[in-house]
Amino acid sequence: MADHDSDAPIIRIRGLENRFGEQVVHEDLDLDVRRGEILGVVGGSGSGKSVLMRTIIGLRRPNAGSIEVLGQDALSDDRRARHHIERNIGVLFQDGALFSSLSVGENVQVPLKEYYPDLGDSLRYELALLKVKLAGLPADAINKLPSQLSGGMRKRAGVARALALDPPLLFLDEPTAGLDPIGAAAFDQLIRTLQQALGLTVFLITHDLDTLYTICDRVAVLAERRVLATVPIQEAEQLDHPWVQEYFHGPRARAARTARDGHSPHDTPLEA
Repeated sequence: MADHDSDAPIIRIRGLENRFGEQVVHEDLDLDVRRGEILGVVGGSGSGKSVLMRTIIGLRRPNAGSIEVLGQDALSDDRRARHHIERNIGVLFQDGALFSSLSVGENVQVPLKEYYPDLGDSLRYELALLKVKLAGLPADAINKLPSQLSGGMRKRAGVARALALDPPLLFLDEPTAGLDPIGAAAFDQLIRTLQQALGLTVFLITHDLDTLYTICDRVAVLAERRVLATVPIQEAEQLDHPWVQEYFHGPRARAARTARDGHSPHDTPLEA
């Protein structure tokens, strides 16, 4: 399958099964991710959101099923197919996963050194600086250690590293977790701006309703070991499933909707 076919899903999953001993996390799971979209992936605790992401990017081999990424068989033993996928995806793990002993710039240069070992030091540095600025960090952040950055800045440094190889496909695992509302909103805007400017496809795991409503084109709902639906958020709200109804219409959702719509919190009764 040619990976330049713009009509083909950039990720195509069929019949996926993930087990941990007797525990079945995914069973007969299907999912298509369209090119150029920001897909929000939601689900309750234990629904396997991060397991799904790790399986797609090759950190876990599923017990059954097929996965195509960028037109390549992600489960193939063909090293060229694996290299093609790895070269064309960027990943931001939940905690940033930066090397604590390396500066931000050195972190961003890690994938450049791996895939382009012949690049000169000065060119690598300039490319890293470009990605640092693209991620919304000040230029002087390039020489700082992760421990010298705030939580939000570390996440942006993680984005800079994820973008190091100019990948068309970006994976984000709970990118706004731990950020205050202002920082989370700024990070959401960064992701939308990057997606539009670079033509990215974004696979975004989140529990943040504001993120879903603000930047996601569609929502994939994980429950009962599979994807219940992959639809625009207005359709996801209407799914007849207990977890979905609690998530989109429970007290936290009403509070988020109230804040987003600019109404007084007293207009909507909240449960204690």
